[in-house]
Amino acid sequence: MGAGALALGAIGYGVGVIGEGPSIIPGPRTGGALAPQAAANGVDQAGAQWSPASDANYRPADRPNDYDIDRIVVHVTQSTAPIAEQVFRDPGHRAAAHYLVRADDGRITQMVREHDVAYHAGNWDWNNRSIGIEHEGFVDQPDRWFTDAAYRASARLVADIAARHDIPLTREHIVGHNEVPGATHTDPGPYWDWDRCMNLIQEI
Repeated sequence: MGAGALALGAIGYGVGVIGEGPSIIPGPRTGGALAPQAAANGVDQAGAQWSPASDANYRPADRPNDYDIDRIVVHVTQSTAPIAEQVFRDPGHRAAAHYLVRADDGRITQMVREHDVAYHAGNWDWNNRSIGIEHEGFVDQPDRWFTDAAYRASARLVADIAARHDIPLTREHIVGHNEVPGATHTDPGPYWDWDRCMNLIQEI
């Protein structure tokens, strides 16, 4: 996987206890409020592409029946999207996010179902209660990677997740990886435009 994978690995998530058990095969939930086209495609977000993470990188669960979901965590991959996707499919990485947003066109890839616990936050409690969204790019190259397409796709995704799980659209509930208690990482970094991000979310 080369240097790109090593770069992503450098922002590993410190997952702690690794989950056990088989992967849950994607499919429609009986109790969820999914858009019909999303349920038909076995994803939670309408229009998302399904690319499953290794089952070593998340824990099968039954959220919100076992854990409430009340946070969305914004990440930046420190790699390209193909490298991030490859790394999250690697069982040795021991981390993945629920979603990956591509910079050039805002394409959304879902890698972990929302009802499962992805190892993304670096905090066991926050993993249990949050959904992680990775954004392709590098924190110190905002002009190249933090595109209008990415911001808009991310805003739609955040708004839809929030609606599905009744998450308030506030900065207390939509946070950067660096804001997770005990975080040792700086993403999404100082150039992530939170005002723009939140304004777009509120407009949807």
